[in-house]
Amino acid sequence: MSPSVLGEAWMDWALHLAISPGKQLHLMETALRNAQALCHQSLSGATDEDDNTDAPAPDKRFASEEWQQYPFNLWATAHQMNWQWWQDAVTDVHGVAKSHEDLMAFVAGLTVDMTAPSNFALTNPDVISATLDEKGQNLVHGLENLALDLDQKIHGHHVSVPEKFEVGRNLATTPGKIIFRNDLIELIQYTPVTKTVHPEPVLIVPAWIMKYYILDLSPENSFVRFLLAQGFTVFMVSWKNPDASDRDLGMEEYRKLGIMDAIDAALTITAAPKLHAVGYCLGGTLLSIAAAAMARDEDMRLASVSLLAAQVDFTEAGPLRLFISESEVTMIEDMMSETGYLSSDQMAGAFALLRARDLIYAPAIRNYLLGKSGSNTFDLMAWNADATRMPYRMHSQYLRKLFLNNDLTEGRYRVGEKAVSVSDIRAPIFAVGTEQDHVAPWRSVYKLHLFADTDMTFVLTSGGHNAGIVSEPGHRNRHFRIGDTPSDAPFRDPAEWLATTTISEGSWWPAFAKWLARHSSTQVAPPSTGARSGQYKALCDAPGSYVMQL
Repeated sequence: MSPSVLGEAWMDWALHLAISPGKQLHLMETALRNAQALCHQSLSGATDEDDNTDAPAPDKRFASEEWQQYPFNLWATAHQMNWQWWQDAVTDVHGVAKSHEDLMAFVAGLTVDMTAPSNFALTNPDVISATLDEKGQNLVHGLENLALDLDQKIHGHHVSVPEKFEVGRNLATTPGKIIFRNDLIELIQYTPVTKTVHPEPVLIVPAWIMKYYILDLSPENSFVRFLLAQGFTVFMVSWKNPDASDRDLGMEEYRKLGIMDAIDAALTITAAPKLHAVGYCLGGTLLSIAAAAMARDEDMRLASVSLLAAQVDFTEAGPLRLFISESEVTMIEDMMSETGYLSSDQMAGAFALLRARDLIYAPAIRNYLLGKSGSNTFDLMAWNADATRMPYRMHSQYLRKLFLNNDLTEGRYRVGEKAVSVSDIRAPIFAVGTEQDHVAPWRSVYKLHLFADTDMTFVLTSGGHNAGIVSEPGHRNRHFRIGDTPSDAPFRDPAEWLATTTISEGSWWPAFAKWLARHSSTQVAPPSTGARSGQYKALCDAPGSYVMQL
């Protein structure tokens, strides 16, 4: 984080708190009540359910039976009260800018969580129990894990996919061919599994921040395999992992080489007049730009546009806004100028800070205090460890034009000589938001209704940014809401939409397949895989070479 941004936020908060005697009195009163409650709990040895002080919310860090015993329950309660007190202290201070309030709440939460009793061996009963049961071997294994991790950091070793997983062996295994390659993408065409298919192929544009196989993980949860089984011809963009030589690749190169070249290839091979374009996360944002430019230029080759956890408006982009300001972006640009790219570690660090309890402290406790290895790693975690870099120019343009200036929805984003507008898109849109998304909050995704001028189907599914999208049929405890909004229907705000849309149990994938089928033609024999010769001749088997780049 930029020191100037932190300093400005602190000064705004400190000055306004200093002239707010009512807020100061409230904080003093809260502190006294908390101290009284802790004193009573200390003397009684247990939490008093009838105490007038509001009990802290359940916290999975302190969920085990050991944490319910004295004095560990006292320490846990004290930490939770302290955390809540600081959140109260830095919020609702009259006169403080909302962006500064959010940043102070974030930093205060991180700082207090550093002192959580769960983070230290002598105050964590789970660690104490493990140490007694294993005669200290957990700490020995923890030191070994720490030494290994430090060696990787110091010597710059790449943290690759865990050994139990291997791309092409048990990840990204859906059969297919690389039928096109340029300086930025490989295009995969998957082998059909049905005797007939809809004429319009499905082109999937994943985010370039991670490898494409988030949508082709294990066979049982592969989005690609599901679509193939529903009678669709599927193409997938596999992005190159850029290095210093790619520093000058910009958003326009990503649009042309990534999406337009893929559209040309898919339609040439299938001889179809139109295709279904699906974009996930950053890929969805880029797809919305490409679709708007195509509509502006009267290119009618899109049968539909589907945006999965993708934003077009960034004014309410969630916790990531904490890292976006003029000073922050300038600092990131200075960092990238040295190498020509943003490293995967730098981006992963930002995401880890947003969920420090789950992505920093919990793994540290598990690996270093409990001495556990990565044996419980599952496919989604393995994919998450396989991050990519981002070119200097592209990432700078993305941060400035979209996140910082919100050019796309304010009419300033230019493709070629003219600006583009999402409202020009006439192909029907299928948009998906996820309930627990901290990258693309669903209310931000829902704002597409304000800017699109076409029929739209919106889905809100359980889960987070990744797990909500990888939500195969049969996955336990899944549900979703789905609602159609015709182009001439009045706008419903998110709260109204949520209140009037019923919950359906299960996965949203079958609903998506039915929606695609409704916007497709009568099924025909599958097309050939690649061309027999020329530009789109099959080059090699999927998953190809770009996905293997470190």
